[in-house]
Amino acid sequence: MSIGSVRKVALVGNHTPRQCGIATFTADLAQAVAETGAEIQVVAMNDRSEGYHYPDTVTYQIDQSNPQSYLEASHFLNAQHLDVLCVQHEFGIFGGPSGSYLLNLLREVNAPVVTTLHTILEHPSHEQRSILAELSQFSERFVVMTNRGKSMLEEVYGIDPAKVSVVSHGIPSIERSSPNRYLGKLGLGGKQVILTFGLISPDKGIEHMISAMPAVVANHPDAHYLIVGATHPNIRKESGEAYRQSLVDLADRLGVTDNIGFVDQFVSLDDLTDYLQAASIYVTPYLKKEQITSGTLAYAFGSGKAVVSTPYWHAEELLADGRGILVPFRDSAALSDEINALLSDPMRLTIIQTLAYEAGLDMRWQAIGCEYVRVFGEAMSASRSMLPTMLPSEDHSEEAATLHIELVLDHLLAITDDTGILQHATYNVPNRFEGYCTDDNARLAIIGARLEDEPKQAATALWLQSKGLSFLHHAFNAETGRMRNFMSYDRRWLEEAGSEDSHGRALWALGVLTDESSVSGIREFAKEIFMKALPAVEGFTSPRSMAFTILGLDKVLASMYSAECLRMLGVLGGRLNDVYLATADQDWRWFERILAYDNARLPQGLMAAGFVLGHDGMIQNAKIALKWLVDVQTDRQGFFLPIGSNGLYPKNGKKAKYDQQPLEAAATIDACYDAFRLTDDPRWRREIGKAFDWFMGANSEMKCMIDEVTGGCMDGLIPGGVNRNQGAESTLSYLASTLVVCQLEHTMARKQHGFLG
Repeated sequence: MSIGSVRKVALVGNHTPRQCGIATFTADLAQAVAETGAEIQVVAMNDRSEGYHYPDTVTYQIDQSNPQSYLEASHFLNAQHLDVLCVQHEFGIFGGPSGSYLLNLLREVNAPVVTTLHTILEHPSHEQRSILAELSQFSERFVVMTNRGKSMLEEVYGIDPAKVSVVSHGIPSIERSSPNRYLGKLGLGGKQVILTFGLISPDKGIEHMISAMPAVVANHPDAHYLIVGATHPNIRKESGEAYRQSLVDLADRLGVTDNIGFVDQFVSLDDLTDYLQAASIYVTPYLKKEQITSGTLAYAFGSGKAVVSTPYWHAEELLADGRGILVPFRDSAALSDEINALLSDPMRLTIIQTLAYEAGLDMRWQAIGCEYVRVFGEAMSASRSMLPTMLPSEDHSEEAATLHIELVLDHLLAITDDTGILQHATYNVPNRFEGYCTDDNARLAIIGARLEDEPKQAATALWLQSKGLSFLHHAFNAETGRMRNFMSYDRRWLEEAGSEDSHGRALWALGVLTDESSVSGIREFAKEIFMKALPAVEGFTSPRSMAFTILGLDKVLASMYSAECLRMLGVLGGRLNDVYLATADQDWRWFERILAYDNARLPQGLMAAGFVLGHDGMIQNAKIALKWLVDVQTDRQGFFLPIGSNGLYPKNGKKAKYDQQPLEAAATIDACYDAFRLTDDPRWRREIGKAFDWFMGANSEMKCMIDEVTGGCMDGLIPGGVNRNQGAESTLSYLASTLVVCQLEHTMARKQHGFLG
């Protein structure tokens, strides 16, 4: 079942303007699902008789404390002929003992149910455990926001993990920007802002951060702790503003009143964005480890803040691998020590911010909406599989519920043997006379890593990773510190050191395996080889070797903190930027005086370096160069027209039209995908579609490049037709492009496969 099959969805839960995290979540999820093309409506839970002034999206309201209201809501929902009902569940937002009134609705509703669990208790009462068991009976799928949540459902409640999907807490698209642009706007010019936001309550532990401020201010007098948010309505109802006043009094006793600010209101997203952009550090000093989800943590993390947090469950998972800092519960000294260390080390602060921002890109609501719709499709398939068997058969497999372009790997496997992947093929027959090369086996390893996310390809993915990594290990010459490139079919190396570019491409593949392989042995071995092969690059002069290595360093730094890797990335990023500045002019926005091969890797590498280093100049130069390149690679009909390898394109010279290589399309798709993920600019999505269409026949010769039977890709476009040989570089380029487009489709919830037509 494709994503486009999900047409009509209803959500049950709290909704803004009610002031709570689930209300905001439901409103954001409704908008995100609607943007995929589905019709969306919300049934809102009311905790007061007068209700709220809801937007038009809310089509029905339930009186939380009235059991009859739930039954009436089920009749309303059944009349809507829904494809899916999605319940936002927390025990306290529904009426009855432990929220049991919700079951009145679920017993009667006809639609498949997907239940998002916002709270999962490690030690539930007998009543709570029973209610979750009934929820499991009525729900085709559960959604949790952390891997720990999924394991707890299995271990504590006995729920089949195949029934549970992990989908991150969604966040708005907040681009990284210098805090200085927002400090003045907020009247905080010259300050270093430490931020906590959200509904204020005693379990937030804010008093411990206030107690840490004297030690912070002693080292950084410009530090300013900003506490943004209204008191939680339930707390305000029970004890008024006593807790907030206790925080004000504590700051006064400690002598840090001038370094602490309170914003006592439930802020809008626009205002919250300003506060997040102004902050350097975000703090969640919560008191209880059992918090499985924190929306405020997700927001701050995804906007690129360096987070210092106590180790509650969501924080432990989100901030792992150097993406943030954990401190013990109720430990003001640890808070001050870590914050002082960050404020004293701007480079470390930037690295943590960058790791958080990049990890948060896939948490943006646009992507999360598509993930929910994918889960909805699975729930619909699961529900239909329970219908009587005399109905027409349908494919209810996991693969059928996932939107993707079908992968055919026959040719890839035909030209890969125990040594690695052969360089060339005559038509679709492996050509053993040309042997192997490191370049292609590095590409093979990357394909292996990317294939892990594809249904039913896990075994093949790991086999390809193993073959690629084994080849790269053998290619590394420990005596010279360099990668060899060409190997004959009888396994003899034909050189002691390959090109700088092949060395850099090997490092890129090793970095990808270090970060993305699901097998710890592959990750560790790839990292070992990477660190041994890295020093040689410092003496390289090829811009492509720099770009390839940066892409590898970016991946390694995503998996661990390494001062040497960070230093090398700074060196190579600076050099690549200098190369661009030395050559680019108003008419020629490029790194060299010739457009050669694998061109888009140069701005892709510079962009990656810029984001890791927080260097706006690098990012801007990369985007300018990539925009110029895609313009140069577009013909008058709007088709993708890569630079031909038969002559290339010298500055002030003639642009070669042939031979057009699949390598150029793949590089352009990769670079534009990175640009799209980092900027949300739809222009890059269009460029991806244009380059992918080139494979399918939207090119200067109107020829399809793909062998639909074998899955191989032709070696290039020549005058009047195609080079019908299906070599490794071409086939790997096509498969890499297909996997990127599949990922983009999942993100954008396209209703038709690919970008064809």
